[in-house]
Amino acid sequence: MSSSTAASGRQSITEAAPLSLCAREPRVPADRLVAEMVPPPRFDSVRFDTYVPDPQQPSQTEAVSVLSTFAAGLGGAHLAGGGHGKRRWFARKPAAPTGPRGVYLDGGYGVGKTHLLASLWHATPAAPGQKAFGTFVELTNLVGALGFQETVRTLSGHRLLCIDEFELDDPGDTVLVSTLLGKLVDAGVALAATSNTLPGKLGEGRFAAADFLREIQGLSARFRPLRIDGEDYRHRGLPAAPAPYSDEQVTRAAYATEGASLDDFPGLLEHLSRVHPSRYGALTDGVRAVCLTDVAPVPDQSTALRLVVLADRLYDREVPVLASGLPFDRLFSEEMLNGGYRKKYFRAISRLTALARDAKGLVAQ
Repeated sequence: MSSSTAASGRQSITEAAPLSLCAREPRVPADRLVAEMVPPPRFDSVRFDTYVPDPQQPSQTEAVSVLSTFAAGLGGAHLAGGGHGKRRWFARKPAAPTGPRGVYLDGGYGVGKTHLLASLWHATPAAPGQKAFGTFVELTNLVGALGFQETVRTLSGHRLLCIDEFELDDPGDTVLVSTLLGKLVDAGVALAATSNTLPGKLGEGRFAAADFLREIQGLSARFRPLRIDGEDYRHRGLPAAPAPYSDEQVTRAAYATEGASLDDFPGLLEHLSRVHPSRYGALTDGVRAVCLTDVAPVPDQSTALRLVVLADRLYDREVPVLASGLPFDRLFSEEMLNGGYRKKYFRAISRLTALARDAKGLVAQ
């Protein structure tokens, strides 16, 4: 954004200057990273009884029943730890659990898998510190921040670990997390997961349970696949994404909105390269709206993957995004959208578009 445009955007604006994400360099202690592994704010209030099964899809009703029973069975003392995230290594090692110790929610987009996964977390009779909920990316970021052994030690005292959007497009990360989950299952931690499609299976809209169980190799016997059929509820009557606004409109909205941030998009992408993705949630602490100028195509894959993580954190926190420049469906090149990480990029486009719709009310008519 040019200095003249910025100046015109500030004329007659008397509100306090907005925040800047680029000015933030959060330092997040390890205990906060673990404490924040809870369902995102948009799923704070979901429960099994707020999930409305489609009467034409009996598998949805069955899923609620099975998961409710699974949650009830997780009560009682943890097999190995004291319930504070620290395993008593001097205690006798528990016998390896027999039979399924996890559930895998197998279904297409928009059938309510995350709603059900969050409901399972809420229904499990354990203190919040004894159960964890996060996306696959958040889990790999936790390992990156804490180290593998410390992550195992920290999560071994939990009764339940829920992993949303288990991503199978990176073989290295898949092996890393599968190894981690094996350690946690041996420690008595119950698992629940949903997953993405693999490259080449995007058109099907779901990743078949048999393929998921094969990819996680030795853990397959620990999971009970739970099929959830249905149509994507998010495709019902959604309005078209709004066109980008002008630099002046975005700037004025940022100054007029309490708790808004204002950043140049290329500058923000550069700043993200200096902040560990595990801290992107903290980067948005207290931000009530994100305003971006000069949105342009993402230059490379590393930058694109960082933007995906930020989009997820903003979506989880329901932070509207107001932008000028290109529309969000033109962020990623055709090569990116046809490559191995395309599912992540489509998800980012979908989520940023939804947040752009949420931001429409910030602009003076």
